[in-house]
This record gives sequence, structure tokens and C-alpha cells, in this order.
Amino acid sequence: MLTPDELSRFARHIVLRHIGGPGQQRLRAAKVLVVGAGGLGSPLLLYLAAAGVGTLGIVDDDTVALSNLQRQVIHGVTDIGRSKVDSASDAIHRLDPGIKVVVHPLRLDAGNAAMLVANYDVLADGSDNFDTRYLLAEVCEAAQKPLVHAAVNEFHGAVTVLCPWKAAPDGRLNPRYADLYPEKPPADAIPTCAQAGVLGALVGLVGSLQAIEVIRQITPFGTSLVGKLLMIDALDMRFETIEYGRD
Repeated sequence: MLTPDELSRFARHIVLRHIGGPGQQRLRAAKVLVVGAGGLGSPLLLYLAAAGVGTLGIVDDDTVALSNLQRQVIHGVTDIGRSKVDSASDAIHRLDPGIKVVVHPLRLDAGNAAMLVANYDVLADGSDNFDTRYLLAEVCEAAQKPLVHAAVNEFHGAVTVLCPWKAAPDGRLNPRYADLYPEKPPADAIPTCAQAGVLGALVGLVGSLQAIEVIRQITPFGTSLVGKLLMIDALDMRFETIEYGRD
């Protein structure tokens, strides 16, 4: 049951059609792991915390740098040099002390991914490299855990949801990450944010959209992005959704 303080805190969710009290209780009971406490992870973690997700895990092995603050809004000047997971944890607790934050100050790899994923209900990928993205997608599929994936580069972003062990309405299994990106690009094929830059406000937008999809996985409403790729073009302010299927 929600406490009197929680009833007040989440009043705008509780009166919201399709969420209500039962949905808010599901959010409070949910465990979400966010991989990356950077550009995407910042708005994602803040909005999941504000939404009342009861347990938030954070995976990141990096420290806060001055150049991060242009887009990584969960951190501040006083956090420079600190572990990103500790800085993010403090920000979450300033917003809602009742949230359980589990910090994982490490890089996700083949040796720890399965163990980390097993402890959470929904996973969110805010990583910045294809090795982590492919690995996380494979481990989530094996564990049958929904994965909300997002990526940004320069003025473009994309969001999708992966549940490849479930059947689509046509009876076929939902697509995998490898159906969207069949071949892993070479390490130097796509410039990093440090090399090409990224629009800070765009990262906030994409991370917020990612948070909506995580919330939807916990307390269903509307239509999710399973089997769909939402693409955002901030140069011409265009949004386009394409469908993709199992190969």
C-alpha cells in the first residue's frame, strides 16, 4: 500500500487514466537497472525516480568531468571527479529519499552481465558503444527481461523496446537487437560524442522518451515500441516510426 506521503507525491499519477493507484503500486514495487549514468541515463534516472520506481540500479564505471555537464544533468559542478553512480544516487535521493538505489561502479561485461540483469524487472540501455548494446540485448533475451534501448549521435536519436521471447500479434517472435543492426559496426565506424558532438537538449528528450517506455513496461498503457524504432531528427524536428521484424 502507498503511504499518505506517497499518495500526495504521486497524486498526478494516481488520478491519471491507465495508471491510477494500482499502477503506482507496481511502479513502487519495480526494480529497474539503468546501464550508463551519462547523457541518456541522467534524464532517464531522474524521471524514473520522480515516477516512483522503488528500486533503481545504476551501472557506470566513469567519473564526472566538466565536459559532461553540457548534457548529463543529473550531475553538477560539485560532483566533478566523483563516481557517476554515487553522484546520480545522491541526486535521486534528493528527489525521493524513499527510493532504493543500488550502485554498480563497474563496466558491464560478459562476466557480470547475467548476474546484474537477473536482479531486475526491466533494463534500460543508456550505453555509448555497440559492444555493450549487443551484450545487454543478448543477456536480456536469455533472461526474458524487457530491454528499453536508446541511442543518440549529433542531432539524431532513436528509441526501441526489445522483448524477443514474446510473440507479436502475427504469431511470430518479436525481433532481436540483431534484427535491427545485423552486423556490429567497426569500432571506428561511428564517431563518438567526444569526436562529433551531441546536442545536449536532444539527449534529454531521448532519455525522457526512454523513461516513458520503461514505465510502460511496468504498468502497461497505450502501445509500446516493441518491434518499432522511433527516430528523432532534431535538425528538421521530425519524428518517424518504422517497424522492423524478426529475420
